[in-house]
Amino acid sequence: MIFVTTGTQAPFNRLILAMDEIAAELGEEVIAQASGVDFPVKNLKIVEFLNPTEYKRIFKESKMVISHAGMGTIISALKDKKPILIVPRVAALGEHRNEHQYATAKKIEELGYMPVVYDMYDLKDKVISLRDDADHYVLPAMGDFASVSLIQSLQDFILKDK
Repeated sequence: MIFVTTGTQAPFNRLILAMDEIAAELGEEVIAQASGVDFPVKNLKIVEFLNPTEYKRIFKESKMVISHAGMGTIISALKDKKPILIVPRVAALGEHRNEHQYATAKKIEELGYMPVVYDMYDLKDKVISLRDDADHYVLPAMGDFASVSLIQSLQDFILKDK
């Protein structure tokens, strides 16, 4: 099963339309957590709201996640070692208030952490590539707490002038 999550702040119709188009060709169930979908979909199961327990269950059971560039989802993928494909919302298209998701996606891509799709024409190929070679994109799991070295460097920085 492939899990698509768009967050709950605003509709992300561009991603839902594109995923609905390619879902039939993927040969597996695609569940999308998406609010404000006001058009018929043929190949996705749309769920407007998932409580935290349901969300975690579907997230863990999925083979991979396709998501907006929301940090909560990105961090969850790192913690769970879950293959994820990032599709940033575009403020110029009315999908968000500003371009912070684009900036987040660019940095993630620059660091080589996760594959990113900026153009929906590339979505199908990237989804298939990630599905077929998911181990290639998985980082080591992220812990629940900051590393000792990060905490020490922050303490050193804060205390350097005292």
